[in-house]
Amino acid sequence: MRIVLLVFLVICFEFATGEIKPGSDQPEKYLPLLEGKRVGLVVNHTSMVGEEHLLDFLLSKGVNVMRVFAPEHGFRGKADAGETITDGKDAETGVQIVSLYGNNKKPKAEQLEDLDVVIFDIQDVGVRFYTYISTMHYVMEACAENDKPLVIFDRPNPNGDYVAGPVLDLEFRSFVGMHPIPVVHGCTVGELALMINGEGWLNDQITCDLVVIPVANYNHNTPYSLPVKPSPNLPNDQAIRLYPSLCFFEATSASIGRGTQCPFQVIGYPDKQFGDFEFTPRSIDGMAKNPKQEGVACYGIDLRNSLFHMRFTLSYFLEFYHKFDNESDFLTRERWFNLLAGTDKLIEEIRASKSCQEIEASWKRELNEYLAIRKNYLLYPDFE
Repeated sequence: MRIVLLVFLVICFEFATGEIKPGSDQPEKYLPLLEGKRVGLVVNHTSMVGEEHLLDFLLSKGVNVMRVFAPEHGFRGKADAGETITDGKDAETGVQIVSLYGNNKKPKAEQLEDLDVVIFDIQDVGVRFYTYISTMHYVMEACAENDKPLVIFDRPNPNGDYVAGPVLDLEFRSFVGMHPIPVVHGCTVGELALMINGEGWLNDQITCDLVVIPVANYNHNTPYSLPVKPSPNLPNDQAIRLYPSLCFFEATSASIGRGTQCPFQVIGYPDKQFGDFEFTPRSIDGMAKNPKQEGVACYGIDLRNSLFHMRFTLSYFLEFYHKFDNESDFLTRERWFNLLAGTDKLIEEIRASKSCQEIEASWKRELNEYLAIRKNYLLYPDFE
C-alpha cells in the first residue's frame, strides 16, 4: 500500500534515559512500511544496523532491495574527497549500485521507475558543506518529481549542540552549500529534510512524501561519538568537531593534515614561522591520493589534544592569513573559499582586518532568523 502522508513522523520521545538508537536500529518502526515493496537505498558504509550493514540486514528480512544509490566516497566509503564514483554492483550481494556523485548527482526517473519506496540512511556531521545533505536534497527532489515516498532513518548530529557561521547567500549555492543555512546548522538529517520540505527549497517548491524514523533517546545536548568514521578524512571525534573550522583551509596553500593519520587535526605550511609542530603529507591509499604539500615538511599547530576550540572558530584561519605578506600565496582558490563560506562578505571582512568577534557579530541577525525557522522542524529537545 502506498505511503500517502506528506509528512509522517514516527516519534518516540524517550529522551530521559536509555541508549541512543538511530532510526536504522528500530526495525519494528520501518519494516512494516517496506513489506511487499520494491526498495531503493541511499546508503554508504555508515548505514549500519548494529554490526550489520543495512543492505544485508534488509535482505535477511526478505525486503526486496532493488538498487543502492551511493554518495560521495562511494558505497563502501573508500573514495577520496571529490573522486568520481562509478556505477556497478555490490560484490557481496549483487545489488546494483548507482553513483550519486560526479555527473549524476540526482536519481533519474528511469532509476526510480521500478521502485515503490526509497530509504535514506547516511551519517552526517552537521556542517553545510559536508555533501551528504546535498545528496539528500537531490534524492528528495527526485522522489517528489517521480511520486516516490522517501523514508529517512535519522541519526544523531555530532555537531548538533550549537549553530554558528555565516548563513549561505543563494548566489553562492553549489553542491557544497545548497540551502540558506549556517555553516554549523544544528539539525539532524531528518530535521533538515523537514526544513527543506517546509521552506519550499526543492525545485519549484515541490514537496517530498516524507517519513522520518527519529533517533530514540536523543536530544541536541547529547554527546555522540560516531561508531563508524563518516568519511576517510574524518577519523575521530576531534576531527569531526574541528572540521567546520578547518575546512576553509582547503581553499589555501596550507595543509590540514590530508596525507597524514591526523587529517583535520593539524595545520601547517612549509615555513617554520607557522609553528614548532612538524608533519609531512604523503599519499595514503583510501585517504588522500595526492594531498596538498605532498612530500614537503609543514610546520604549524597540533590540535589533537586541544579542547580549546571544539566549536566553530575563525581564529586559526585568521592566524595563518595574517602571517602571509601576499594574500595570493595563502588564499589560492578564492572562489572555492566563497562557496564554502556561502558568501563573499567573509573574505571582505578578513581583508578589512576585522577580529573574530567583529566578524561573528555580523552574522547575528541572520543566525537569529535561522534559529526561528529551525525551531519549527526540531524533532528533539534543543540545546540551551
